[in-house]
Amino acid sequence: MTAFDPVSFLERAVPLASNDDVTEMRAFLVETLSEHGIDATVDDAGNTLAAKGAADPERHLAFNTHIDTVSPHVPFERGTDDDGTDVIRGRGSCDAKGPLSAILAAFLAVEPAADARVTLAITPDEEVLSTGAAALDVDADLYVVGEPTGLDVCTAAKGRFQGTLTLSGVASHAAEPQSGVNSVFALEQALAAIRAFDEGREEHPQLGAATLTPTMVDGGASTNQVPAECRLVLDRRSVPPETAAEFRSSLEDAIRDAVPDDVGVSFALTDRPTPFLEAFATEEDHELVRAVAAASKRAGGSGSIRPFTAATEASYFSPEPVVVFGPGVLADDEGAVAHAEREYVRVDDVRRAADALTDATTELVGDC
Repeated sequence: MTAFDPVSFLERAVPLASNDDVTEMRAFLVETLSEHGIDATVDDAGNTLAAKGAADPERHLAFNTHIDTVSPHVPFERGTDDDGTDVIRGRGSCDAKGPLSAILAAFLAVEPAADARVTLAITPDEEVLSTGAAALDVDADLYVVGEPTGLDVCTAAKGRFQGTLTLSGVASHAAEPQSGVNSVFALEQALAAIRAFDEGREEHPQLGAATLTPTMVDGGASTNQVPAECRLVLDRRSVPPETAAEFRSSLEDAIRDAVPDDVGVSFALTDRPTPFLEAFATEEDHELVRAVAAASKRAGGSGSIRPFTAATEASYFSPEPVVVFGPGVLADDEGAVAHAEREYVRVDDVRRAADALTDATTELVGDC
């Protein structure tokens, strides 16, 4: 059996389009695990699952990342960047097949202690609805989620909620506006309440302040009619401990208090088959954080601890300790990297991430 090489795996993984269908990429993942003596299964939600170690462990660490990418597919290319650094380019190279390569290296290399277990849980649709992650049945003590963090250890991330505020009035002829109730006029008070919604709230020590942003608005049915209804779409980036349900309720109450009594108010979260990706935070001095940060620094990373700037399936594993870690970056000095035509990952960083995760996993659950 040949030793697993994360870069060789990545070179084969990136050319496999997984933006519209992950079937081919998932088959390659299962085949790779089989070649290294691991029997993987695919559950009804499309998750690829594998495990090593004790069936009833005292310590259980789970690795998670995703194999889907965004459209369109960007072809694989290996070359150098402007400073001569060896890079792999293509859709998924950093988000998140680069992190997957590093995770696989650690999972395959580490032999768990007699009372420990390591689980691999790879999801199929993180970029869309997270139906895979929502269906996962993994009961671990520690979680490492692979995303492009530039080898920093990310211990927290804001959640993302979306919903539509509906203001209801009474239609009438625009020549007799007093005979109706203008829902667009009420939008003025609603927007003022939205701007003031987070005033006086304490900022989260890791994530800072939550944000609430109007993104789309529409209303009215005719140019000569008082509009009976106005709709405003809102984007919420939450911080702990706010939940989606708590946000919905408190926002609706704030708008109700702000607009005239003759205007109807309702706020509905966008309907989706899975829970929203909520905010999460792991204490920065937790053993998991310290182990991964120290291992990253030994491998050539910065060892920095910071929040992650995007929503992530890590929220599904909280409140258990979880960190986000991997090679690649969401953006660099030139602009977007992940989800962009210029997506790339540095080859050396893939190897550093693999070494760091192997080192940290050995420390936490390995048979040292």
